[in-house]
Amino acid sequence: MTSRRNFLLFLGTSASSLSLSSLTTNKGNYSLPLEFNQVAQAATRNSGLPFSPVTVPLPLEIAGIDSTEQMARYKTYEVLDDIVLPEGFEYQVIAAWGDPVGDSRFGYNNDYISFVETVPNEGFLTINFEYISGKAWMESYQIIMGKQLPFAEVKAKANDEGEIDAFVLDDDNPLKTQIKEISREGLIDQGIGIISVRRNSSGKWERTYSKRDRRITGISGLDNHRQSLKSTGPATTVFNKKNKLGYEDGLGDRIIGTFQNCAGGTTPWGTVLSAEENVQDQIPEVVMADGSSMSPSATPLIINDRDVDGRANVFGLAGNKYGWMVEVNPSNYRDYGTKHTWLGRYRHEAFGIRAVEGTKLAVYSGCDRRGGHLYKFVSTDVVKNPNSKRNSRLFEKGMLYGAKINPDGTGEWIPLTLSTEINPVKPTEIAGNLVKLPNPDRNAGGVTNFTSDREIAQYKSKFKTLGDLYQGNNSEEKQGAILIDAHYAASAVGVTCTARPEDTIVAEDGTLFIAFTSGSPGSDGGPDLSVFKGPDAETPYEYGWLFKLQETNSDPAALTFRWSSLKTGGEPAKGGAGFANPDNIEVDRNGNLWIVTDMSTSKQNQPVPTRTENGKALSGSSLTGVFGNNSLWYVPMSGNLAGETYPFAIGPMECEMTGPFLSQDQRTLFLSVQHPGERNGIRQDMATEERDFELFTTDGTPFMQQRQVPLGSNWPSKRANQPPKPAIVAITKIDGNALA
Repeated sequence: MTSRRNFLLFLGTSASSLSLSSLTTNKGNYSLPLEFNQVAQAATRNSGLPFSPVTVPLPLEIAGIDSTEQMARYKTYEVLDDIVLPEGFEYQVIAAWGDPVGDSRFGYNNDYISFVETVPNEGFLTINFEYISGKAWMESYQIIMGKQLPFAEVKAKANDEGEIDAFVLDDDNPLKTQIKEISREGLIDQGIGIISVRRNSSGKWERTYSKRDRRITGISGLDNHRQSLKSTGPATTVFNKKNKLGYEDGLGDRIIGTFQNCAGGTTPWGTVLSAEENVQDQIPEVVMADGSSMSPSATPLIINDRDVDGRANVFGLAGNKYGWMVEVNPSNYRDYGTKHTWLGRYRHEAFGIRAVEGTKLAVYSGCDRRGGHLYKFVSTDVVKNPNSKRNSRLFEKGMLYGAKINPDGTGEWIPLTLSTEINPVKPTEIAGNLVKLPNPDRNAGGVTNFTSDREIAQYKSKFKTLGDLYQGNNSEEKQGAILIDAHYAASAVGVTCTARPEDTIVAEDGTLFIAFTSGSPGSDGGPDLSVFKGPDAETPYEYGWLFKLQETNSDPAALTFRWSSLKTGGEPAKGGAGFANPDNIEVDRNGNLWIVTDMSTSKQNQPVPTRTENGKALSGSSLTGVFGNNSLWYVPMSGNLAGETYPFAIGPMECEMTGPFLSQDQRTLFLSVQHPGERNGIRQDMATEERDFELFTTDGTPFMQQRQVPLGSNWPSKRANQPPKPAIVAITKIDGNALA
């Protein structure tokens, strides 16, 4: 019960002082044995939990059974290639990859979902399409689209690393034509989609195929200039400047498309913000000292049996125009998106907004990389009416800040502006001892790895402020260059390196909830060792955290804050919440949290037949397989259940469930099922494999589990040998009532 005690401390209360919840109840359990159903039903009736938890592969304390019974009941476990829900709940597929949308199609690997109601029970779903899973996409493309692409021919022309620099090929080269065909289709399957839907008289959701339905793809504007994306803020001065240090695309501030669209958010005035995340897969991420791009040749096409990336290369897209927040009005069919550069360029995840009448607008977001930062944008002007679409203008002027998180629970916001002092993060403070900073050779641009504090001291002696690091003909151009290079600029001024911040969502009272997915270090860096610790203070720690952050005096523009940890991922026997790698968060009208997980596809259900290897105990991602498939969890924030963690849904094989969004009446949870079958592709003849796992009961007693694991996926058709397709679903209660 360590995790729950910590949660109650987080709330600043105790179990005895919490009032009973008045939530509705639901009977039954999806897949538990009958006798366990009876226990769960009784517990549910007595506690007010609105559903009976589904059965995840690990024993949880909420089951209320002793260690001996846990070992008996979890000796075997069958993983299903489906969305597993509590009894009394159901889902329907709203749209899937390849379905028609406007003059295009529903894209691949759907992520964030927004539902903006225009009238009750009707409105627009806006969906992000993050990336394509190379193996599954190539394997299924002809089946879904009914046409072939020259994958084999292009693979045969690639070098040993699978690379081809198509940018330098002559336009009449047949190979360039083939690469354009593949790259175009891949970029069409990324970006943003807007579809109109309504709930019919029987309570089911259906598409209405409005004329405002449209796709904003990775190549929008390439063939039709009216579909180009716009931009605001200081980076536009860099796009438009002459005599750049780096690559010139000749388009000024006009932008072709959007891609790698991951998390996002919805404003109170009904626009949607889409986060461009891992853009480095398609374009050169690092830039020159003036914020201009590296040559497209720096990120060539890579095509092999698992990947099809670098697809912007053949079209000569400028890297500094990707990695932004894109705002779109779903109701305006002419709107193909605006990139607001004051919000910064980095590997954006999430969009948390606080719009309070009479105060400045605050926007929170995270950079989803190992060692990425937490950011806040504060507008220059104040919000007059939180529901007015005029508020979009507030994104056009303000300041971007990075969070300095102190281990004592305090913090401050550091502005990313010309006068901010250079005070880099130190490698000895970081898991993995690696910090990347803007290259001290400013004529060469890019970044340099730093692995010692002595090197950092030398860097500080060379550069005093961000204005010394970045170049421009005036302060606006320099500010634009800083925003374009926001991640590395933030590292240079001492903004805290964190543990992959994958969601930021603001509750009604102004509290910011943050999901940090993983504390393991990597090639991009790692998190601050003094802040990101496991249940027993271990570092590095893989399984993630939920934090809350509260601004001083609840002021959106405050420059100081307090933070605390809410939940820690991991195995219950080791003080964890029962899930691994928390990702997107949704807050319901009662203030309760809904959390999806983001375990790496390669780690899901990977066998753990023993906890030791070569005499050493396994840890971190080596044990992620015990958690099974990615899942959706419910955390009550009040009542006698506050702080408990309940599994609500389990996803199909090799997928990530993303972008949970509750309708205003709380009767529907829209959810993305992303990349089913990403690792093993199409499930052939309903194949399964038996795998062994050494697990722990909740009191730490080891035992063995034999698990049946499907190989690949046939979801959503669930028919043998049919291709898996990313799709969005609507989850509802069969009786039509609110979910919670």
